[in-house]
This record gives sequence, C-alpha cells and structure tokens, in this order.
Amino acid sequence: MTEYQFCPKCGGRLQTVLRGDRPRLVCQECGFIFYRNPVVGVAVVLLDGRRILLGRRARGPYQGAWCIPCGYVEWGEDVRAAAQRELHEETGLEVAIGPVYTVHSNVHNPEILTVGIWFRGTVVGGALQPGDDLDAVDYFSLDTLPEPLAFPTDRLVLEQLRQELWAPPHSP
Repeated sequence: MTEYQFCPKCGGRLQTVLRGDRPRLVCQECGFIFYRNPVVGVAVVLLDGRRILLGRRARGPYQGAWCIPCGYVEWGEDVRAAAQRELHEETGLEVAIGPVYTVHSNVHNPEILTVGIWFRGTVVGGALQPGDDLDAVDYFSLDTLPEPLAFPTDRLVLEQLRQELWAPPHSP
C-alpha cells in the first residue's frame, strides 16, 4: 500500500508515530493526525421469494464477477439514501430501504478496506436494467448462484440468507 507522505491540511511531512497501541501518521508541522479509516459501502438485499437480485461487475478488478448491488457512501450522505441511490444507479430499480440486515468488515482488498452495510429493501418502482457499474442484473436462486462472486462478504450474506430461508419451521 502507498504510504501517505504529506499532510492534507498544511502540506507538512507526515511521520509514523506510535499512539497508544497503533501507529498513526502525524503531521510534523501542524500536529494533524491522519486516520486511515475504512470506507463505508452499502448494499441492498432484494428478494423475490427464494431468489436474490445480483449484478455482474462491468469493469475493474472484479469485472465479470457477481455481487449484491452495492456502492460507496458519499461524504455527507445518509447511508440509507446512499443505498437507494446506488441500487438505482446500478439496477434502475427504486426501493424502499428496510432495516439493516447485516454489517461486515471487508478486508479482502488491502488497498480499500471497507465496512459494508447490507439493508433489506422492497422494490417500489423503476425497471430492472444494468446501470453504472454492472453489465447484467438478474434474480438467482440462493441454491444456484452464479460464479464467480466478487466479494467474500457477499458469500457470507448469501449463506446467511440461505440458512434463514431454508430453515425448517419451529415446532410449538
């Protein structure tokens, strides 16, 4: 990973300093601490019975791999609004955002660490069609998912859904 060298506030030189139990980048001129925090990503879980909406990545390192439609939260944007926007940009669908389904740390790409928030959603409009970052979108049975999947955390979410939807009914 490329180490940052200059302060984004004053342009001074950043130096690695141990703060508590973690190394931190600290500006030698103004004292600014440059925290390298994960980026927040959002995804919407759309189910049609026992099928889930997935999209195939159109470009970048995950080109040709399938994922739950997702994207990044913009600076100052509410996470639910970001989930609606990203889902619409990638699939053409308008959704009502429901509760948080799950949250995972994504560490599979050391260049971009993320915290992913998967929301439940309900389609309220629009037309299903690939958008910005996807070249295909479709619903798939949780038992016959396309390969490859782009993100290991999507695999965790899909397995959790499969277990929940296929669990035998509880006896009274």
